[in-house]
Amino acid sequence: MGKLIWLASFPKSGNTWLRAFLHNYLTDPATPHPINRLTDLTTGESGAALYHRHDPRPASTYTAADAARLRPRVHHDLMGNDPERVFVKTHNPAITLHGTPLITPEVTDRAIYLLRDPRDIAISYAAHLGITLDAMIALLADDRAVGGGNDHKILEFIGSWSRHVASWTSNPHPKLLVLRYEDLLADPTDAFTDVIRFLGATPDPARLQRAISFSSFATLSRQEHATGFAERPAQAKTPFFRTGISAQWRTLLTNTQRRRIERDHAVQMRRFDYK
Repeated sequence: MGKLIWLASFPKSGNTWLRAFLHNYLTDPATPHPINRLTDLTTGESGAALYHRHDPRPASTYTAADAARLRPRVHHDLMGNDPERVFVKTHNPAITLHGTPLITPEVTDRAIYLLRDPRDIAISYAAHLGITLDAMIALLADDRAVGGGNDHKILEFIGSWSRHVASWTSNPHPKLLVLRYEDLLADPTDAFTDVIRFLGATPDPARLQRAISFSSFATLSRQEHATGFAERPAQAKTPFFRTGISAQWRTLLTNTQRRRIERDHAVQMRRFDYK
């Protein structure tokens, strides 16, 4: 049974891009790996079906304590997906709730944590949820923010952007790789080389470039236009692969909105050079 490799991030920070890259690099296909098959090598940990083995009630009836009680059992189950390693996407912070770690330590091998400028997250996440920018800015600062809690996805604790980032990055560890979305954009070869080396392999240059091309924003966007994307929520007002750029906040946020985000998240923004 393979231990879990967490692909962790606050929502809309590049997790899907990372998953697409891993599929294209590890399977080395002749054509881009389909975006609607990103569960071939990676899985999530919040899908309600995973929890029904241990509690058959509708997931919408689970309390936060129920979710905490069940989560470690599901994480143990996920180890059976592959004999060597299991890539698991999560938007949970690395904290303890109701006496239970949201990231089960005994089944964990290592983790990749992606972070992104919260000013850009506000724009992307607001479009994703179909809410206003001001509502999204408030949500970014809400330590009680959650997702899921319906019959398709169990309650997923997210919290504020600052708490999320701090929970994963405040204690550096050799089995934790921290990546900035902006660095992936600026130099994908260097950043994705770090990913492959972190996983214990020596990158093959040609294979690496092919995987980067097959998981580029342009390629992912074309696939979504042609086939749709199953992970795009029904309430989203824009495509899932919306722009694929950084620093859009400079033109899309008002000065008041920008200053509010910078005030709310000043400490973690300074840590990661978000000026």
